[in-house]
Amino acid sequence: MSDATLHDTHQDPGDFAVQVADQIESFLVAVTEVAKGDEPGSAIPFLLLEVSQLLLAGGRLGAHEDFVPVERYEPDTGPEPDMDDLRERFAVLLDPADVYSEVFDPYVPRSEPVPHRISDDLADIIADLRHGMVHYRAGRVSEALWWWQFSYFNTWGPTASAALRALQSLLTHIRTESPLEELNGLDTDADGVPDDGSLEEEAGRVMAEEIGVPLGVTTKSARP
Repeated sequence: MSDATLHDTHQDPGDFAVQVADQIESFLVAVTEVAKGDEPGSAIPFLLLEVSQLLLAGGRLGAHEDFVPVERYEPDTGPEPDMDDLRERFAVLLDPADVYSEVFDPYVPRSEPVPHRISDDLADIIADLRHGMVHYRAGRVSEALWWWQFSYFNTWGPTASAALRALQSLLTHIRTESPLEELNGLDTDADGVPDDGSLEEEAGRVMAEEIGVPLGVTTKSARP
């Protein structure tokens, strides 16, 4: 185990909570700004950077010993915020490369790839993190840490990891001017899963140079 991991597992919970909360708040502010679409030319690399940094906070939560909330039952945080507007903004910003293919669990034998949307992933991650932030801002620090750690393992951690791979792959295609494979057969419903057993028609027939136009990312020739 590295010195950094040992430091995290023995760190004062108060200091650790402040650091993790700061990382999460930074992510929430940054990606919400990206969703406004004011700088589409930097959207993909900026999202790649922000999701990478968020996963560092997740890794610290995962390496830490289990947090135990003070109360037996989770206090009410009020109604969940509506994420539809943010989800749609990301979908417009990332079109036509929003849909990608992901294996849900690499340890399940013969897992079949399923379609996802980066826009869905980002909206779901933000919803999870905001839920914990409500506890944190209300002074329920142990509850916030428990929620962020629990949801890191079960929801936003796997989702962020999948989105990171998609963003990294997309940026690689753009920068190296390599075509994206056709993704006929990919479709998603609101939950990010196929409507039926047969994956229906979806976007993906785009060349990297075409993606560079709507997303505004400058392409570079690959090294020989």
